[in-house]
Amino acid sequence: MTDRDLIQAWTYPTHALKDRSSGADHALMITAPPTIAVAQSLVTPDPRANGQHIRDLMTEAARRRARLVHFTEGAMSGYSKAQIRDWNRVDWQQIRAQLDETAALAKKLGIWAVIGCAHSLTAPNRPHNSVYVISDEGRLAGRYDKRFLSHSEVTDWYTPGCDPLVFKVDGFTFGCALCIEVQFPEIFAEYETLGVECLLFSTYSDNPMFGLQAQAHAATNCYWISLATPAQCSPGLPSMTIGPDGKIIEKALAAGEPAIITTILDRTAPAYEVALTKARLWRAQARRGEIYKSRDLSDERSKERRSF
Repeated sequence: MTDRDLIQAWTYPTHALKDRSSGADHALMITAPPTIAVAQSLVTPDPRANGQHIRDLMTEAARRRARLVHFTEGAMSGYSKAQIRDWNRVDWQQIRAQLDETAALAKKLGIWAVIGCAHSLTAPNRPHNSVYVISDEGRLAGRYDKRFLSHSEVTDWYTPGCDPLVFKVDGFTFGCALCIEVQFPEIFAEYETLGVECLLFSTYSDNPMFGLQAQAHAATNCYWISLATPAQCSPGLPSMTIGPDGKIIEKALAAGEPAIITTILDRTAPAYEVALTKARLWRAQARRGEIYKSRDLSDERSKERRSF
């Protein structure tokens, strides 16, 4: 089965869906703990196919009452060295058209969409490796540009970004990171200081170590992590959600096929009481040093390091 066949097989009827941007259902959804969907989309060199596939997955996420759906690195444009071999051959106008159509659907469904995509710059500058955040009103609410690039990315493919991205959905705070940034704990620690409650981590990778590292970052910083990979990478690293305790909540099938999973981000869940109400607060105080200042002392036995 070809990539296009897999995408065509992943479709959902829209007749059963109503516009969720208004009405009682939407109000109820805002007051309840948010549900997020994590897509395991199939990425192809064709922005038209990618765009339609993304919209099909958005429709399914909305059917499952998700408030936000999260896609992998390069989900719309394709990723360098995989689908993209030459920036001069990329159809930027078609990518923009697909993004506009996707934003219109986000508004119709009343759902946020976080989509990996290359972001073109003024020639001769190379594009950013980015994530677009599209609101449930169909507006571009923000863009995260990958800050830490691999050697090949920074040498031949992309322009690095500069800033973190934090945004809120129904009072819940999200941040974004991309791929090799999992190797840089300072990225994840920074988001903790910025009050992030769920980190949306998009990666075009089949390295299972990335999943283990994401679990460690979630446990260390006491927040949820949504990890979105493409279908073709899922045999090594499927899409998953990780709780603030570092444990995997949901994981897509590692079958090389498109999939979508959903998770409720419930701050009141007993399983996360220690992580959210005790460990995170204590660690923040410990990093600032406040809890130790009152315990400073002058003791020769403490200062002497060469005797038992």
